[in-house]
Amino acid sequence: MTARPAVAVVIPACDEQALLPAALDAVRVAAGHPALDGVRVLTVVVADRCTDGTAALARAAGALVVPVSLRNVGRARAAGVSAALDALGGADPLWLASTDADSTVPPDWLAFQLARAAEGWDAVVGTVTVDRWPAHQPRLAARHHRLYEVSRPPAGRPWQHPHVHGANLGVDARAYTAAGGFPPLPLSEDHGLVDALERTGARLLRTADCPVTTSARTRPRARGGFGDHLAALEGITRPARPEDTEAAG
Repeated sequence: MTARPAVAVVIPACDEQALLPAALDAVRVAAGHPALDGVRVLTVVVADRCTDGTAALARAAGALVVPVSLRNVGRARAAGVSAALDALGGADPLWLASTDADSTVPPDWLAFQLARAAEGWDAVVGTVTVDRWPAHQPRLAARHHRLYEVSRPPAGRPWQHPHVHGANLGVDARAYTAAGGFPPLPLSEDHGLVDALERTGARLLRTADCPVTTSARTRPRARGGFGDHLAALEGITRPARPEDTEAAG
């Protein structure tokens, strides 16, 4: 019997019942792209210490829910991938796509990643755009855009951007396993995986051609990530929380 190709979309979530439905709807649309005809798509939501309706919403949307108590995004993403590998272990090829609960992927997101995989790329490292900038922070959008785009070459030339986002990342399962998977880090686990992929000789495509839309919130679930980056641009400082110390340990 010929193995059926598959894609797993892994989404870590901590009390994301407000934003998760939009993320899941976007993944559902991407999974229905004609280019994925015959490809099994499994959405995995890692419910990390959730106290709201995140897990129930994910199950109702057809996702495989992995409840954990980690408060560590690296371990959470790794747990989601592990569950996907268990569920789809017979798939060949198996592509692992990563996004976030506060993000919405474009309709051709999975089709784009699989097309790049068919070209021989082991991983696709994408960019993000920001949705609904806060009206009370008028300078934030301009500051972010200026810094984010500073390395972009003149029009018409491909941008080998320096960014890494767990919200827009895809990797072949074999390359992921060879690299050791997501490291157990409370932040920058996406950078850790990409660094490991580079060390193991994986072919990485850094592209801005299929960006994912993410939120502009400056009080994110995970400290030290994109939300804190936006907060720093606006000059916002926040006191440490007890769970941040726990996660860092």
